[in-house]
Amino acid sequence: MAKELVARESPPIPQFFNKGNTMRFSLSTLLPSSIARRTAVLGAAAALALSVSGLAAPAEAAPKKDFKVAWSIYVGWMPWGYAADHGIVKKWADKYGIKIDVVQFNDYVESINQYTAGAFDALTVTNMDALSVPAAGGVDTTAVIMGDFSNGNDAVILKGKDKLSDIKGQKVNLVEFSVSHYLLARALESIKLSERDVKVVNTSDADMVAAYKTKAVTSVVTWNPLVSEILAEKSAHSVFDSSKIPGEIMDLMVANTQTLNDNPDFGKALAGIWYETVALMTAESEAGKQARTDMGKASGTDLAGFESQLKATKLFDKAADAVAFVKSPAVGTTMDRVRKFLFEKKLLGENAKSADAVGIALPDGKVLGDAKNVKLRFVDTYMALAADGKL
Repeated sequence: MAKELVARESPPIPQFFNKGNTMRFSLSTLLPSSIARRTAVLGAAAALALSVSGLAAPAEAAPKKDFKVAWSIYVGWMPWGYAADHGIVKKWADKYGIKIDVVQFNDYVESINQYTAGAFDALTVTNMDALSVPAAGGVDTTAVIMGDFSNGNDAVILKGKDKLSDIKGQKVNLVEFSVSHYLLARALESIKLSERDVKVVNTSDADMVAAYKTKAVTSVVTWNPLVSEILAEKSAHSVFDSSKIPGEIMDLMVANTQTLNDNPDFGKALAGIWYETVALMTAESEAGKQARTDMGKASGTDLAGFESQLKATKLFDKAADAVAFVKSPAVGTTMDRVRKFLFEKKLLGENAKSADAVGIALPDGKVLGDAKNVKLRFVDTYMALAADGKL
C-alpha cells in the first residue's frame, strides 16, 4: 500500500486547534483533528504568516531530486494512492530522474498543515482550502492539476421534507467553514434566503450520520460517502447538491510555486502520473474494473459504491478537458465567490481588510485581488503538455 501517515505519526510541526467558535494557531499545541477532507481552517492566514515563516519552504528553493506529496481519502484523489501502489509514480519519477514519495494522510487538515509548513512539496486540496490556508498564510501555491469538481457528491439533506424552502427556520448540521458551509450559502442564495434564516450547528463529519439519526437533527449538509449513507434512510431527501453549482467545488493537486518553478520536471511527473492513472481507472476493461475495485476498497467501499461516487464527480480524465475548464471564465467567477465567502467568514486572516487581501492569478494573466500579493495560481502549463503529448 501507499505510505500512510496519521496525525500521531506526524513530525512535531504546528497544528490548528479549535477554541470556541474560532480556530487559532499554536506552536505548542498538537491536537489531531477529526475533520476528514474539505475543511477550511479559520485563522490560518495571519497566524501562519507570522508563526511559521521559519518553517515554510525557503523563498529561494534550490533544485532538488526528492519530493513529497500528501494526499487524503476522497473519490477524486484515490488515483494518487493507487498510482503509488502500482508503480505508476515510480515510472514517471524515474523518467525525470527524481524520486516522489506519496504519503496518505488519514487527516485532511493535518495534510494541509504539513504542506503549509513546508514539510511537503505538493498536496491534494480543494480550491477553497488552498486559498484559505496555504495561500492566505503566505505560501505561494500553484494548482498543477485540475482533477475534478464535485457534481453531486456534496448535498443539502432534509429529514421528512422534500423542498429546499422547507429549510427556513431549521437548525442545519454541517462542518462549519467547510465546503458544506459554502454549499449551504449557495443553496440559500438560490431561493433568496441567507444564513440569518437558519441556525448552523457545527458538527464533525465523523458524527454526521449518527447525528442525522437523532430526533433533534432535521437537516444536514455533507459530502460523500456520508451523503450516500444518509440518503439510504427513508426520511432523507436531497434538496440541493453540488450539481446545481457545477465547477465551484474543485479538487486539485497543488504544489509550492517556488519548488515547481525550480523543478519543472516535478510538475511534468505529476501530470504524467495523474493522466495515466485516471485513463486506467475509467477504462471499460477488466484492468479498469480492477483499478476501480482496488480504489473503492482503499476508500472503505466496494466497486458499486465507488462507481456511484464517480457518477457524482466530474472527473477530468482528459488533459484537454482540464485545460479548457481551467482557462474558462468559470474558474475566475467561482474563485471570486469563494474569496468573498472566505473574507465574510474571516478565513483570509484577521488582518485582511477585504477579499482582495490575497491575489489569485488566472491562466489568462488576470489577477483577482492584490496583484502584489499573488499567492494562489491557476495554470494550464502541465496539463497542456499532457494534452499535447509532450510530457
